[in-house]
Amino acid sequence: MKTPVKATLIAIAVAVVLVLAGIIYALVNQSEPSALTGDAGVVSVVRPDSHVVDDGGDGAVIVVEFLDFECEACGAFYPIVEEIREKFDGEITYVIRYFPLPGHTNSTNAALAAEAAAQQDQFEAMYQRLFETQAEWGESQESRADMFRGFAEGLGLDLAVYDAAVADPATLARVQSDFDDGRALGVSSTPTFFVDGALLELQQWNDLEDTIDQAVNGASD
Repeated sequence: MKTPVKATLIAIAVAVVLVLAGIIYALVNQSEPSALTGDAGVVSVVRPDSHVVDDGGDGAVIVVEFLDFECEACGAFYPIVEEIREKFDGEITYVIRYFPLPGHTNSTNAALAAEAAAQQDQFEAMYQRLFETQAEWGESQESRADMFRGFAEGLGLDLAVYDAAVADPATLARVQSDFDDGRALGVSSTPTFFVDGALLELQQWNDLEDTIDQAVNGASD
């Protein structure tokens, strides 16, 4: 992706995040969080069951993204994130966590689809499919669960197993646990990034890449 195009995409995404942050914060905090299960009451940025799409190994910089598959800002960041993952391949561990926002009809449905796919070792494929097709289903006021099931079929998943996973309350609880952790960690909008455990405040278009670059260079010194 050319730098001017990348700058424009991230600038738009950051603007959307900043404009919507206050509204989203109010919506997110309308309900009480459920109990957290971190060690000694401490909420972890990364849990043992968190989805790692890139594993840089020991000493790698850990980047965590809390996302909503229906969020337009997340969709705008998606190609940028993919480029960053490629650029820092082997140097970062990239972790994705769910944060379905209230008011998005299909954000939880999409997260359930991703989690059901994860149970068949196809999390990343579903993650990519959901963002690549976001324009087709995002902002819909009707459930697009059938469309997501079609994605599962296209990925070659066992549909009986997929259906059972989507319907299983434990799958929803898994998604909710990420959301609850996010709230406890100060997440109020998406996408929200943590780099080596520190919450990143996005103010400029290149903040994410620059912060990762600095962390990688510092880690290698």
